[in-house]
This record gives sequence, structure tokens and C-alpha cells, in this order.
Amino acid sequence: MNYNHLTIEERACIIKFKEMNLSIREMSKLINRSPYTISREIKRKNY
Repeated sequence: MNYNHLTIEERACIIKFKEMNLSIREMSKLINRSPYTISREIKRKNY
């Protein structure tokens, strides 16, 4: 399997989107990542 890590820019976007109270699905569409990836990142970093 091939995995791609989130970039620093993507992580910064997630922080901003979280502050804007966007849903995980909205965030995933905006940065073109899976909602599951966004969810794991939020849980991992405890944003």
C-alpha cells in the first residue's frame, strides 16, 4: 500500500477549518482528502 502524509499546509488548513466550524466532510472536499484522514488527524492532534 502507498500512503501519503498530510502536508504542513493541509494541517494548517484543517486548523483554520476547525476554527470556522466546518464539518469534516466539508474540510475533506476543500483539501481533497478522505473524511477519514481528516478525522484521524483531528483526533491525533486533538484540535
